[in-house]
Amino acid sequence: MDLYVFATPYRVTWDYYFLGREHTLEIKEWESKAEYDYVKHNGVSIFLMPSGTIGTLRALWDVFPLFTNTGWGENANLAFLKKHMGATFEERPKPWVSELNPDDIQSGDFLVLSKIRGRWGGFETLEKWVTGAYAGHTAVCLRDSEGKLWVGESGHENEEGEDIIAVLPWEEWWEFETTKDDSNPQIALLPLRQDLRAKFNETAAWIYAKKMNGKPYGYHNMIFSWIDTISNNYPPPLDAHVVASVMTVWNKLQPDYAASMWTEALNKRLGTKVLIYLKS
Repeated sequence: MDLYVFATPYRVTWDYYFLGREHTLEIKEWESKAEYDYVKHNGVSIFLMPSGTIGTLRALWDVFPLFTNTGWGENANLAFLKKHMGATFEERPKPWVSELNPDDIQSGDFLVLSKIRGRWGGFETLEKWVTGAYAGHTAVCLRDSEGKLWVGESGHENEEGEDIIAVLPWEEWWEFETTKDDSNPQIALLPLRQDLRAKFNETAAWIYAKKMNGKPYGYHNMIFSWIDTISNNYPPPLDAHVVASVMTVWNKLQPDYAASMWTEALNKRLGTKVLIYLKS
């Protein structure tokens, strides 16, 4: 039995066939005139699921636990990274939380995080796979004129539940990541080399940090920090058609979130100010 997925920018549907002969997929009603015009000029994207129905369900079963905030989800993320990227996480002896001396941290030192469970853990695992990165989040340390240590990062959730760019006191940032972040982040502190530390412009860094503090998280940059060629940014079996179809499904499930990542990005690059779909 072969499983096929049919997609336009406005819908995704599927069907399965037992016999190798001519088959017809009936679309009883268009979502809108825009969908009709799109299909008239560009057609419908058709995907044959190479593993069949059972294999596809097994693949979905491999992906689903990535987003669960459980030990099962954590193990699933580690297994996915090992299988698809050859990346391994070796369990350290306890205590797992190192006691860092903040006095040793200087402006420009880099914090690298890898989250491996829950919503952000699953998202970062897929992000690592498609981009080839081995970390999903980064932050930079800055000291002010009085010697107080701060952390600048993008993606901090404010009291209104919005993801923003923020400059936080070290104590606040460290306490959250080590005691309250349920994604179980693996954190590495990477100090600057001495030659690079000598070149680091702390004054300019603070000017930029204050300018960006409180601004919205850059969802519009996320996809295109990964995709910057027509066809060379996709690990198999992904391609541009699959990504566009996934965004169609995502737009149905989480329209606000999908609009932030997809529509804002396209509007920014096309110079438009309305919700649009990319057409050939």
